[in-house]
Amino acid sequence: METITAGWRRSAPADAFWVLRDICFEVAPGEMIGIVGRNGAGKSTLLSLMAGLLKPEEGSIQLRGQVGALLDLGMSLHPLLTGRENIRTAGLFSGLTNMQVDDRTDQIVAFTGIGEFLDAPVRTYSTGMKARLAFSIATHADPDILLIDEFLFVGDHLFQDACLERIQALMRNGTAVLLSSHASEKISENCDRALWLDKAGLRAIGPADDVLREYLANSAPAAALGSDQS
Repeated sequence: METITAGWRRSAPADAFWVLRDICFEVAPGEMIGIVGRNGAGKSTLLSLMAGLLKPEEGSIQLRGQVGALLDLGMSLHPLLTGRENIRTAGLFSGLTNMQVDDRTDQIVAFTGIGEFLDAPVRTYSTGMKARLAFSIATHADPDILLIDEFLFVGDHLFQDACLERIQALMRNGTAVLLSSHASEKISENCDRALWLDKAGLRAIGPADDVLREYLANSAPAAALGSDQS
């Protein structure tokens, strides 16, 4: 993956407000990178660029293979379709053939644990049920690159553990994973490297624990100031 530059231009280019600028890094097959930064640092924007939901104003993004994205629970599933119908439509959208969807439906359903609700409209599902279904569909499509924006932390701890086991299985087969999260302990436990976004730029990238230590040390004063003012 090469340089990414993205922003919203208010009017003339000189007045542009850049959300991200001069972000350059590569992700290796089978690697998990955690993305950290304060609210508004550009974490979700970076993942949206990689997912193809946004187009960079400058620079380029080079991705090899199929991309799976778990960025917004509301965008992942159609509320009026049943769980079974969502498996079909989302599976096809993820690059699976009709035959592959048929072959994998039982595995997808088994992971979710929502078998008795499979033919009910997704709008009747709880948030946790939606998260399990969306995650199961995306990961059973065997993506080469998996993008996750706080998605793992919707459900309970058992669901989170099952998701991490599934992700690790994908990584053993070469899937690269980018995880944006405020849960520093999850990034420390699961990520090889961490990427710190700050003030529209790449502040640091390196071993997860090293980057997290620096990020948390720099975030502490702001957190303390906020608590004093509350």
